[in-house]
This record gives sequence, structure tokens and C-alpha cells, in this order.
Amino acid sequence: MKALVKQYLFLLLAVGLFTSCDEDDEPAPVLPKPTIDNIEVGLGNNGVGVIGRDFHLNADILAGDKIENVQVRIQQRSGETYSKVWQHEITWDQYKGAKNAKVHKHFDIPADAAEGNYDFLIMVNNQNGAKLEEKRSIILYEEKNLPVNPQLSIFNLFAKGEPFYWDGKFVNAGQKLQKGDVFNSQVAISGVKGDGKMYLLLINKKLNHRPESVEQIDFSKAIVYDVYEHKGWAAADFFTNSIFDPATFTPVRDFPNLTIGAANDNNAPQPSPVNGAKPWESGTYYYGVVYKNTTYDFSFFHYIELPIEMK
Repeated sequence: MKALVKQYLFLLLAVGLFTSCDEDDEPAPVLPKPTIDNIEVGLGNNGVGVIGRDFHLNADILAGDKIENVQVRIQQRSGETYSKVWQHEITWDQYKGAKNAKVHKHFDIPADAAEGNYDFLIMVNNQNGAKLEEKRSIILYEEKNLPVNPQLSIFNLFAKGEPFYWDGKFVNAGQKLQKGDVFNSQVAISGVKGDGKMYLLLINKKLNHRPESVEQIDFSKAIVYDVYEHKGWAAADFFTNSIFDPATFTPVRDFPNLTIGAANDNNAPQPSPVNGAKPWESGTYYYGVVYKNTTYDFSFFHYIELPIEMK
């Protein structure tokens, strides 16, 4: 009887040891990782930052589980020379608990940053412990050292030949553009050379489309007021859609007309019908300029909100 008990106990011990070894050999579970797409680092995805000025980041994130936070880190590279040791990190907790997120951020490059080439790290941390890290290259400039520096110098609007928006403000508060009004606008951008192109756009705010680069413009949603380009400029100068001969002060290229309610816009080389997703409607419109310098891969944009009445 004692022998049978000993054999039974030995069998239980052997089974337990076998099970324990088998469990130890099982691989750790693979945590589902987040993914990231449609990354844009710098305006127009040019990878350029200006010290003390706004920097653009866009990314579409799909979490493997749920997002804990999203971080960016700008860090110096080994082998590069800098005026001082510097790095910068930002953590965004607003996406916590989300399965996916569209990260569209504008943040300032700190004024104490050092010029040079940097690694730009985008880090997505999941609540399940999984992590994703994407690395891009950027270059930080002091403003004085930029190859081009597009800045808005003129942004004026006229309705029926009278000033409507002038020197950064509406001439008459509460005034609206009316159906049948002839709309004009003069825009000038300073500090550009080489080749570049500007689009002046009217976009119904309800369409949720506010492009920040030429590549982002959806012409099925945007009414083009004007499009104009410069080519081969050797020195930095003002670029405007309204040019006068300085000797005679006569127009060389005048800004165009666009009637509010017109069947077609002023897109070039072929005007586009104002219909489909972008019919004329009463409401608030974005009006702005989107500029791309193709020689130096540098973009610029500026918008205001403009009321239109179609009754």
C-alpha cells in the first residue's frame, strides 16, 4: 500500500514539473503595436524649423490597444557640431484612451535652441505597454540665416471697389460680402527668391478644409480667387499679385475680379466651376494665401474668416 502511495505521489510530482517547464517555455505574448501614417514634419513636410517660430507636425496614429500619450523629442546627433548642448521634448496627454488620433500640432521652436541638424523622434506609447518610435531629420535655422523667409507684407480685400479688409482689420465691423459683389484682393509676400507660386483661396468653413501647403489644396472644395508665380529670382524681393511699373505707376499685372456667386472661379490655366462640394452659400468662409517656394522647399500660409451673404 505504501508503495502504491509513493508511486502516486511521484507521478503527481512529475506531472507538476513537466507542466511548470512547459509553461516556462511558452513565449511572452506579443503586444499589438501602434502604427503611424501621413507624417508631415515641418510645413509642407520640408523638415525645416525656425528658432523662435511656429513648427508644424501632422501624423495619423492607430493604437495597437489604446493610446497613453504621444511625445516628440528633438535631439542632437553625434558627429554634428553645435554652439551648445540642447534638446527639446513635448508630451501630449490629450489622446489618452483613444484608439486612433489625428495629431495636427503647431508649436514654437524654443528661442534658446541651437542651429543645426537634428533627429526628430515621434513616440507613441500605448496603455498596454507597447511603444512605437519614428525618426525623421530636421534642420533648425536662426531666422537671419534662412535661405528664404516668406512673410506677409500686404493682405487687403476690396468689395465693389471699396476697401473691405485693410491693414489687418475689417473696415466696417459686421459688414458682409453680398451676392453680386465684385471681390478683389491684393496680397504681397516678402523675402522670397528663386521659383515660387501662390494661391488665393475662398473655402466654406463648413467643409473643414484649411490647407497649409499647396500640396494639401483640395480644389473640389476651394474657390480660387487668384494664382500667380515667380521664376528665377536671383535676389530676395516682394512677390505680389498686383504689379505696377514704378516709373509710370501703371498696372503691369492687376489683381483679378471675382463676382460673389460667379459660375466659375479664377483657377489657371483653366477656371473651375463653383459647384459640387463648393457651391456659393451664405456663411463663414476662410480666405487666405498659400505659397510654396519650390526652389528652397519652403511654404507659407495665412487665413482670415470672411462672412458671405447669398440672399
